[in-house]
Order: sequence, then structure tokens, then C-alpha cells
Amino acid sequence: MINSPHSHTTPSDCTTALLPTSTPSFPYWDIDSPSHLNPKICVTTSTSAGLEQILPWMYYHKAIGVSTFFLFVEGKAASPAVSNVLDSIHGVKVIYRTKELEEQQAKSRIWNETWLSSFFYKPCNYELFVKQSLNMEMAIVMARDASVDWIIHLDTDELIHPAGAREYSLRQLLHDVPGNVDMVIFPNYESSVERDDIKEPFSEVSMFKRNYDHLPKDTYFGMYKEATRGNPNYFLTYGNGKSAARIQDHLRPNGAHRWHNYMKTPNEIKMDEAAVLHYTYAKFSDLTSRRDRCGCKPTKEDVKRCFMLEFDRAAFIIASTATEEEMLNWYREHIVWADKQLNIKLLRKGILTRINAPMAIIESLRKAEVFTKAIAGAQTKISKDKFLSSIEKSNSTRSISSRKIEISHATARRVLEYSEKSFMTAAAVPPLSPPGIGNQEIGLISQHIES
Repeated sequence: MINSPHSHTTPSDCTTALLPTSTPSFPYWDIDSPSHLNPKICVTTSTSAGLEQILPWMYYHKAIGVSTFFLFVEGKAASPAVSNVLDSIHGVKVIYRTKELEEQQAKSRIWNETWLSSFFYKPCNYELFVKQSLNMEMAIVMARDASVDWIIHLDTDELIHPAGAREYSLRQLLHDVPGNVDMVIFPNYESSVERDDIKEPFSEVSMFKRNYDHLPKDTYFGMYKEATRGNPNYFLTYGNGKSAARIQDHLRPNGAHRWHNYMKTPNEIKMDEAAVLHYTYAKFSDLTSRRDRCGCKPTKEDVKRCFMLEFDRAAFIIASTATEEEMLNWYREHIVWADKQLNIKLLRKGILTRINAPMAIIESLRKAEVFTKAIAGAQTKISKDKFLSSIEKSNSTRSISSRKIEISHATARRVLEYSEKSFMTAAAVPPLSPPGIGNQEIGLISQHIES
């Protein structure tokens, strides 16, 4: 399970055990994570997504052992239609970006330290990166108060894939980590979409590009050109994974991808099977949604102020300057894996891999109406709360007959469909591209092949 320099295990995805049957049975695990099960794991995120993305993401992680969620919400995620549902779910804490929160975070010690300072007072991705770090700092305090053992920062387009664990369990995976380990790194795999009309990436995408850390180096560099397909890097976006940290004294974030400690250098290990599945640019609409969140000019010089990674810059320029047809052609050329022969070749080489377990789990959750029941339950709770509030505010002595408030699953489905529209000096680790082919790497490969 723990990575070694010469370990290149092929990830297991428990496909056979988890594929839906004709009469799907769910949950495979208790999605409300009983309190006696250890270790206790929390996930924190900063999101503006809707229910159609957050609910499958959240309940999938509940299914693999996450008990607690700290959701820092803005935009659509902070709207009553979304946040009321999230607030009603067991183990979920919703934190709104209020003036009070901003004032509290403005007093953070982070602003007086140097490890994040190179990201301060810059727009778009840099601003988000600072915001995520400040939110993570607060999440550590909340995790300690909640008696949580491990904390993970994930975006809502990322799923942990606990390959190598018994019963496909993140809880089991972290339970087996030696007690002297402070941080566990999960290399990321990147979604490789095979169509341009994906609507629900978690349910429709099964092909992923494997991380440099999970491949033999001669395979990675030997197939680099074919795997990159003319894009700036091997991955479209970041390649340095995400991490889980053990809750302990002096813990702090180290940017969105890592954790650190004010008093020591954390002892870390890297998983050689488990990974973070990153569903990046999985929908065509992701091109315009990123554009709409950033006010930078679509020029090569200006986008450098806004985006850390080269592909994000190129995508922003295309989304800001091209017609719809031109954007779609660019998306097909740079993102969609439509060449079946190339896909087969890279699958055989291990560059690409099929992972079906998350899709199967989420489909089982959907068939069990877990998402629609969560929405219906929230609507019922809101109605009851309003009803009780009206009683408390009234001094009337007249009797009020109680009634059961019911929300149909059909109504809940409509809400879900609507939402679719709708060490101290260590510097923060930014999103980093995977290794590229330079003279040094080529020389090392040549030596390896000759030997």
C-alpha cells in the first residue's frame, strides 16, 4: 500500500465486487459512519457547485468511510436551495462566506508569514488558492473540536480511489497507516473523457490517465508524446496529488495540495495504489464556467497573472475569444479521447486505466434514491421548522392540529434537475504539472535503455 521507489503496482478497482446487479443493494457500508468506527475522517472543501455535483461527491465519500464534511460555500452552493439541503445532512457543517468570516480570516497568522505570501493579492486562481488555505486553517480547528483523526482537502470534482484497501474503504486504508506517519499523499489520476457531451462525469467517465508516481519511468517518458497529444503537459492541470493529514498540534495547511506543521517537518508516505481521481474539464461547459469566474484579459501576458498552469491559460483564452463551434472543435482536439486505437495502446501500456468502482457506487446511490431523499428530507425539515417557529411566535391558545409534511420524490428530483442549471519556512505547494521531457530526463532514459 505504501510507495517505494521501485514499486509499480497496477491499481485495483474492485470492479467485479461493486458493479450494480439487477437488484442493487446499497449501502455496501453505512453512509452515516457510526461513531464507534475508527479512524474518523473529515473532508473539507471550498465550493460554489450545485447539488447535482456536491451530493454524489459527498455520499460517495460517505460510502468509503468519511464521517464529517466542512463545506465552505459561495455562489450557487450558498443559495438556500442548495445550502438548506447540505445543512440537513448528518455529519455536514456548512460555512458561509460572510463578512464575519472574512473579518475573522483577515486576522489569521498566515498573513504575517511568508510561506503563502507569493500568492497574496493576485486574481483568479491565486485568490482561490489563498482562500482555500485560509479555509483549511479553520477546518483544522473544527476537525479537532469534532475529535476527527484525519483531514483531507478535496475539490468537488475529485474522488478518493482507495485502491489496495480491503472492502474499498478509505477508513481501512488510513487505519493501516503506521502511527508515526503524519501525512499521506494520494497521487492524482486525470479523467480522460471519450465524448464531448458528458453531463455527469462521476457517472459517465471510467477512463483515467495514471500519475507519474504510479508508472515505470521508461513507460512514462517513452509514451510521453502520445499521452500528451500536443497539450502543454502530460496532464491538463495539476499532477502533484492531494494529501491527508493526521490531526495533531501545530498542524497547518501548505496550500490546497499539502499540509505542514509549524514545529516539525511532517513524516509523509505516498500511496502506490490509492489515488485521487480528478475529473478536470470533463464537461464542455467547464470551459466557459472557468472563464466566467475570472475577469482577466484573454491575452498570453495577462492570463499569467490569473492561472498557474499553462493549459488553464490556453483554455481561458479560447473560451474568451472563440465562437461556440470553434470552442467545441478545440475541446474535441485537446480534451476528448476519441482515437480508440490510441486509447487501446495506452491502456495496454498502463498509461491509461479503467476505474469503474466510483461509477458503480454512485449509480447504486442514485438507484437507492439517496440524493433525492436528501433533498426531500431537507424540504420536510424546513417545513417543520417553519411550522414550529410559527407556534413559538404565536401567543394564541387555540389548538393547532399536527400534520405530517410529505415531499414527493418527484419534487425532489425536480429540485436536483433545477440545480443543474442553475517546517515553518516551507513554502506552500502550488498545483504543479507532472514532469516534462527535458534533456536530463532524456539522458536518464537513454542510459536506462542502453543498460
